[in-house]
Amino acid sequence: MTELRKDPIVGRWVIISTERAKRPHDVSEQAAPRVAGVCPLCPGSERMTPPEIMAFRPDGGANDANWTVRVVPNKFPALRIEGDLGKAAEGLYDRMNGVGAHEVVIESERHDVDLYDLPPKQFEDVLWAYRERLIDLKKDKRVKSVMIFKNHGSAAGASLAHSHSQLIALPIVPKRVIEEMTGCKNYYRFRDRCLFCDITMQEMDQKSRIVEENGEFVAYAPYAPRFPFETWIVPKRHQCAYEMIEFEQIRSLAAIFRRTLRRLNLALENPPFNYIIHSAAFQEGAADYYHWHIEIMPKLTKVAGFEWGSGFYINPTPPEEAAKFLRELPE
Repeated sequence: MTELRKDPIVGRWVIISTERAKRPHDVSEQAAPRVAGVCPLCPGSERMTPPEIMAFRPDGGANDANWTVRVVPNKFPALRIEGDLGKAAEGLYDRMNGVGAHEVVIESERHDVDLYDLPPKQFEDVLWAYRERLIDLKKDKRVKSVMIFKNHGSAAGASLAHSHSQLIALPIVPKRVIEEMTGCKNYYRFRDRCLFCDITMQEMDQKSRIVEENGEFVAYAPYAPRFPFETWIVPKRHQCAYEMIEFEQIRSLAAIFRRTLRRLNLALENPPFNYIIHSAAFQEGAADYYHWHIEIMPKLTKVAGFEWGSGFYINPTPPEEAAKFLRELPE
């Protein structure tokens, strides 16, 4: 049974999931060749995944091979949808059952393409799938927060070469999310304005860290990035949660997101990377002070002893130089 345990010193929850050790791995520094019937995420291998939750397909029935984007439960989940929370204490320690959800968004039917090489419409479908799954999971009152993320490359944590991203629905709000939302709330109490709105306006005015912008979104290097070429994508209109994104915004987001990933790929020669969609926890009141956004983090440096021990990050690349380099790349 998967279990969540709380560190009583810093208030951080840890998922203890022995089943995750059983998951298959086929990622190396080079993309794994496609072998019919072997990759569990390829068309024709639908029997190798749990029954799909949703899919984009021109025609055909559920779980057949005629799809372009597909969402399935993770076969080796960190958390499971079944069961009760079973909150309990063990002396001064708190724990609960590993209840939540863990889903895989298979971004393409093709094994040999990366997310940033998808046709624009298919990239839009991936982003729309994120939204639809958030809206559905929000109905479950046990779920307090959902994390949407992508691991690209083995150094970034990917275990399968076929392009995919994941979402994990949690019965608690992660410490990192609480810290971010608390900082935004404190700023709002003092200024009566959204911190991210103010940051975005200043970045658009100064322009030195801007990578690209369009009518709805802006991509920029944050002022204090943890990692070289870390890039954020932020909506210009104020929205606290990703599931609030509207249909007309999806095309703009897909365009700037896809081009930003392509710029990073060209500049850094196919680096491993992670991206995370930061969205408000499922609680009342966040609409005024929080602002959803996407953080893209190329895996170019290693987090070592100093970083783990201090919480500081050492970044050898000034964000102004990184943004200028990306901005001047040919599209």
